[in-house]
Amino acid sequence: MTTGQSLADGAAGVALLHLETGNWPAAHAALRDATANGVSISDGASLYYGAPALAFVLASTSHPGLARARAVAASGTATVTRRRLNAAHRRLDARLRPHYAEYDLIRGLTGLGVALRRLGDHDLLRQVLDYLVRLTEPLHGLPGWWCANSPDRNQPPPPGGHANHGMAHGITGPLALLALTLSDRITVTGHTDAIHRICRWLDSWQQHSTDATWWPQTLTLADLHHGTPAQRQPLRPSWCYGTPGIARAQQLAALALRDTIRQRRAEAAFTACVADPAQTRRLNDRSLCHGTAGLLATGRRITADALIPTSLTPLTRLHQNANPAKEEGTGFLDGATGSALATAAATSTSWDACLLLT
Repeated sequence: MTTGQSLADGAAGVALLHLETGNWPAAHAALRDATANGVSISDGASLYYGAPALAFVLASTSHPGLARARAVAASGTATVTRRRLNAAHRRLDARLRPHYAEYDLIRGLTGLGVALRRLGDHDLLRQVLDYLVRLTEPLHGLPGWWCANSPDRNQPPPPGGHANHGMAHGITGPLALLALTLSDRITVTGHTDAIHRICRWLDSWQQHSTDATWWPQTLTLADLHHGTPAQRQPLRPSWCYGTPGIARAQQLAALALRDTIRQRRAEAAFTACVADPAQTRRLNDRSLCHGTAGLLATGRRITADALIPTSLTPLTRLHQNANPAKEEGTGFLDGATGSALATAAATSTSWDACLLLT
């Protein structure tokens, strides 16, 4: 796999940073690197790799010299999406359990929906939304998004599979996309029903400790049997799996549904999370995926939409003081590129749509 065309850790992510910050020469050089070996429309293509990744990045610029590249990337994204939709519907018709890569943000159809939304391809986006509605329908007594695979690619799946709640790989990614498109008035049959199904599930597994409201990152059949998750406390307050990303998805759902009660609860969960040193100490680098940059980017969007204004200064300070030791490369998700974007970019741009924050 050629990393140049990777948004996660390749030149595509670097190009996004330079386009957002107005450094055209550096952006052009990064785009050359990203496309040096062609642009993939293989089965591995996704929002974070190949044609869809380049389509997302190029949509942020109207430079006339990139018109052909934008068209090629958009066409490739459509090809990948249609193929992935056909495979997903065949799986649903067979009443089999999904792998989260079928539907998630990073590798799946939710991420492809993000690219289509940015491209303005609303017809194909609606087909993705139709699929997500179908995904939320119960299957064999469990949610339709209950996965057959393990949340850890290096471990065997737990008996009976699992439910994943993270923004990156779980059901809150589809929730955020369904909410954002409802707010955009790009809707399909069953759209709000699907949002309510996901929200009811999250409500049923919401956990409370002394000073925090949180959700387990994953659930197994054993957790369902016991009625309580094996996870006993909130873990790392990351964008990818933690309370911040889950709270943002619920805030977006509340805004789309005009549900101020849910909105207050989501915002309160986030506020309590970032005010808890026991949680914030778990962040040990500046990355977007699971570090302080992701928390800052998520916090920027949550506070911009919050019913009660709050200051971002503590999160900015936390990010500035975090350990950069793990930023070994220039990657977007795990390296210096994402960290720089979280610091430099404001809510006036939509670079963080690839994180499903806006």
